[in-house]
Amino acid sequence: MKANELDKKFDQGEDISEFLDLSQARRPGQEQKRVNVDFPIWMIHHLDKEAKRLGVPRQSIIKIWIAE
Repeated sequence: MKANELDKKFDQGEDISEFLDLSQARRPGQEQKRVNVDFPIWMIHHLDKEAKRLGVPRQSIIKIWIAE
């Protein structure tokens, strides 16, 4: 399929996902980098308590709070 045909299908609102190879697709700015952070024990307990209450890992709580 030529690019202009694909463009036309997309512009008409058709699903073009069958024509794409998404196996290597990545969202820009979503790369991850590991960092080490030291927290006081009381903060770890607070994080763990909240994580348990929500049923998610500690790391998820930290990510959510930082994103807010």
